[in-house]
Amino acid sequence: MAGTTPAGEPTGRPDLAAMVVPLSRALVAAELPVLRRRGLSMWGYMVLLALDSQPLRTQAALAESVGADKTRIIGVLDELQQAGLIRRQADPADRRARLLSLTADGLRLRAAAQADIQCQEELLLAQLSPDDRRGFLRALQILSSLPRQEITG
Repeated sequence: MAGTTPAGEPTGRPDLAAMVVPLSRALVAAELPVLRRRGLSMWGYMVLLALDSQPLRTQAALAESVGADKTRIIGVLDELQQAGLIRRQADPADRRARLLSLTADGLRLRAAAQADIQCQEELLLAQLSPDDRRGFLRALQILSSLPRQEITG
C-alpha cells in the first residue's frame, strides 16, 4: 500500500516498515539454518555481534543494545559462557555489574557465522546493479546507526 505525504498526497511507494519488515523476516528465516549449523541461536548471534574482545558493556547495556529484556538475556549469556564464547567478569568499579567480552573462540565463531550469512546475502544483493547495491548498503548503514529516539521521535 502506498503512503501519503503530510499534505495527504500519495508518495507512490509503500511505507518503510511495510517494505522492511517482510524483508527482515525473510532474512532472519534465511539466517536461522546457517546459525543452527554453527550451534547458535539468533539471540546468541546478536550478542556475539554486539560484543568485542575488550570488556566494555554491562549485561543491562548489552540487553538494551540488542533489544532484549535484561532478564531474558541472562539465559543466552549463560549458554554462550558455558560454550566458552564469552567471558563475564565482575566490574572493578561496581562488583554487582558484569563486564562482557568475547573469547578467542567467540571471535572465531562470530566471524565464521557472519561470513556464512554474508555469503548467502550475496545471492540477494546480486539482484541489484553495483550502484544500487552500494547505495542500498550505504543507506542501510546510515539508517540502522541512527539512535532509536531519532526514529521514534
